[in-house]
Amino acid sequence: MTTLKLDLGQRSYPIHIGTGLLDQPELFAPHVAGRQAVIVTNTTVEPLYAARLVRTLEALGKQVRTVVLPDGEAYKNWQTLNQIFDSMLSSQADRKTTLVALGGGVVGDMTGFAAACYMRGVPFVQVPTTLLAQVDSSVGGKTGINHPLGKNMIGAFWQPNAVIADVSTLASLPARELAAGMAEVIKHGAIADAEFFAWVEAHIDALNGGDVDALAHAVRRSCEIKASVVARDEREGGLRAILNFGHTFGHAIEAGLGYGAWLHGEAVGCGMVMATDLSCRMGLTPADLTERMAALVAAARLPVKGPALGEDRYIELMHVDKKAEGGEIRFVLLDRLGSAVVTVAPDEALRATLHANV
Repeated sequence: MTTLKLDLGQRSYPIHIGTGLLDQPELFAPHVAGRQAVIVTNTTVEPLYAARLVRTLEALGKQVRTVVLPDGEAYKNWQTLNQIFDSMLSSQADRKTTLVALGGGVVGDMTGFAAACYMRGVPFVQVPTTLLAQVDSSVGGKTGINHPLGKNMIGAFWQPNAVIADVSTLASLPARELAAGMAEVIKHGAIADAEFFAWVEAHIDALNGGDVDALAHAVRRSCEIKASVVARDEREGGLRAILNFGHTFGHAIEAGLGYGAWLHGEAVGCGMVMATDLSCRMGLTPADLTERMAALVAAARLPVKGPALGEDRYIELMHVDKKAEGGEIRFVLLDRLGSAVVTVAPDEALRATLHANV
């Protein structure tokens, strides 16, 4: 097991990465203080891992309830969120009740948002079971739900007490879900570590094949990069925005198609190709970087061409983005491999990127 620390002063917490962690009560003991724990999971993950986590928490003497949500981005909304509140209220959960998010990014985001809101804040623990959640969404305290007009536009910053990433859970992931997580791995290399990007290129076949050692390294390095960025900018006042590389295009794809049509990682993978293309058109990076990015995204079994929503529709959707300011779309672009900037783009260059990649 490897343990990293996200340093946020009083809100600091450990990130444990290893195999068999679901069955280790001692990892959970410091972070589940109250007598009650509520596991939030979904219909896919519950039959695979919920019973193991219940046993682990009961070994600590906790009263454990399980809330099983429908699976998918389409259910990341107020109605599903209320299922968590209904369970907590009906069981008279108090301020010391700990929520435990067992699942992927949707489960983690909604559980964290519920924890931020219930009684104005209760503790929660992230137990991510997908690659995307282990390398990205479980770390950093961003929580929330979607609105029909924009992704993740309603939410809160609420840090977990701990992240416990059991890499052995990745063995149950369908190939499409594993590929979706690879988008965020690629992203971390692109924005912060050119050597790691090259490592992913060299090991993409092993990663696609579910090699445990390769995946553990990808999770560890991705968490190191994200923790470093979040520690310097917890609430996305500046630097943290670079973690949204590919996401402005990607969120537009998700909203334009309807949430769930493409997985988040699929949209981000395609979005990174678009963002790299735009970086090149603006003279920030060499032209061959777009080809290199597209080749790696394709090798990760992710789409490299966006759906035909129309240029005007893409631009309309991108205006509904948390980075937008004063009516201007702000993009995370590369100024070289391993380094990102946040900037606006000329309309001509943006439309040329959309025309070439849709």
